[in-house]
Amino acid sequence: MPSNSAERAEPAGPRNADLLAAALRGEGAAWNVLVDRYGRLVWAVARGFELPASDAADLSQTVWLRLVEHMDQIKEPERLGSWLATTTRREGIKLLRRRSLEIPDEHQEEQSDQGLDGPEEHALVADEYAQLRAAMAKLPERCRKLLRVIAASDEANYSEVAAALDMPVGSIGPTRSRCLERLRVQYTQPS
Repeated sequence: MPSNSAERAEPAGPRNADLLAAALRGEGAAWNVLVDRYGRLVWAVARGFELPASDAADLSQTVWLRLVEHMDQIKEPERLGSWLATTTRREGIKLLRRRSLEIPDEHQEEQSDQGLDGPEEHALVADEYAQLRAAMAKLPERCRKLLRVIAASDEANYSEVAAALDMPVGSIGPTRSRCLERLRVQYTQPS
């Protein structure tokens, strides 16, 4: 069976085992590579709980703290992304329980106006974001979470996505295709 590049064990570059060992020795550059490599994955899983951005940031920081606390206990460094995704899910559930929050039906994304030249461009981009948010809100929760994780994690492999969303690895590709098609239909339908 041909190997799918999305299911590779580790991203290109330094091996996770080497980075973890260097980070344990206090080498900040190794830590920075780990955060660059997996930060978007952790953030996407945290945002999957549909928390306000500040709570998602706190959740992400808690996950990185857990890695610092358990870095010397990681038995399979090549699966660090899965470990981080699972830890994010567990910490997110703890956070929701502690705060007795309910996950809201609609997700409110932050908007960034970086690179906009003027009010006209800002209005156009804001309208496009609003249309996309409205289309996403009409999707089933499973689709919303899957598309967020995949969009935010350009280096995430399918095993990491599966761990983040508690889905079988084999269902991610087909589910992603169906969700993207549903999103396209929702986005192109008049409001």
